[in-house]
Amino acid sequence: MKIDTLLAPGAPTAIAATAREYEALGFDCLWTFEAMSDAFIPLAHAAAATSRIDIGTNIAVAFARSPFAMAQIAWDLQRDSGGRFRLGLGTQVRAHVEKRFSMPFDKPAARVADYIRCVRAVWNTFQTGARPDYEGPFYRFKLINAFFNGGPIEHPRIPIYLAGVNTGMCRVAGEVADGFHVHPVNTADYLRQVVRPAIEEGTRAAGRSMADLELYAPIFIITGETQAEFDQMEQLVRRQIAFYGATPTYASVFEHHGYTELGRKLGGLLREGKLDEMGAAIPADLLEQIAVIDQPANIGTRLRERYDGVLDRVALYRSMGGDGEFNRWRELVSAIHA
Repeated sequence: MKIDTLLAPGAPTAIAATAREYEALGFDCLWTFEAMSDAFIPLAHAAAATSRIDIGTNIAVAFARSPFAMAQIAWDLQRDSGGRFRLGLGTQVRAHVEKRFSMPFDKPAARVADYIRCVRAVWNTFQTGARPDYEGPFYRFKLINAFFNGGPIEHPRIPIYLAGVNTGMCRVAGEVADGFHVHPVNTADYLRQVVRPAIEEGTRAAGRSMADLELYAPIFIITGETQAEFDQMEQLVRRQIAFYGATPTYASVFEHHGYTELGRKLGGLLREGKLDEMGAAIPADLLEQIAVIDQPANIGTRLRERYDGVLDRVALYRSMGGDGEFNRWRELVSAIHA
């Protein structure tokens, strides 16, 4: 099992220092996310400051960019990092794609599969000089000249990860991706009973196997050196799970565990602005299945016990608030790598 971590945006010098620190601690990969800042720029700074640790996006919004634009920036990062880049893609949701990015969103599962195939076609032309000849149901790559060709690089095989929650996107990942980004609102049972079988269905359809993919997830933890720290972290985790759970996309996880009305309840509380009540509405047994709850020194061991054989890579979700509640990083890395 690998242990990764999240890299927040910041000034170039701060990102470089953080990346070097994470590399020295033994982390395997730095993942950025696309929210208030671009997901790619921090990785360029991290790549320049390090030599071993992998870098990747978790996630970059696929439909916000054309396949060629995505292929080009990924190619640059792969070249400049010496082959350490992983391209993590997500579809986002219809409202954001259409109203924030002003891009099409119809048939997202089929569209993102076509998108990934088109990106790989661009990379093939960059590496081999092959004539562009990709024509898919949504995207095409039919034209290039030397001025726009990124040219061959030493490590042309760039892993593509696809993010998702429900079975349709899991099957697509099995068909076309090299990895799957599991949403942090998950349980080990949901992964075993729903996510992995759906991915495997996709791999069989494409003549592949589960061994061809990696599964990665950031995991909620609840811990603390004191009871006050523990209680504060529990409140933060409850709120974050409730916030995600208010979106219908994530209702399948709740429904799998028998909480069919929980998502609708959380959505109603969110519309009323009752954030504290949202967190309190998460049942204790569900919280225990979503989050790893233990003393700081035991977190790494508990992560291995729960996810070894289920996930290939894990991380702590946003380092749980970034307020210094967890600082046993070397113990965590050692326990995961044990």
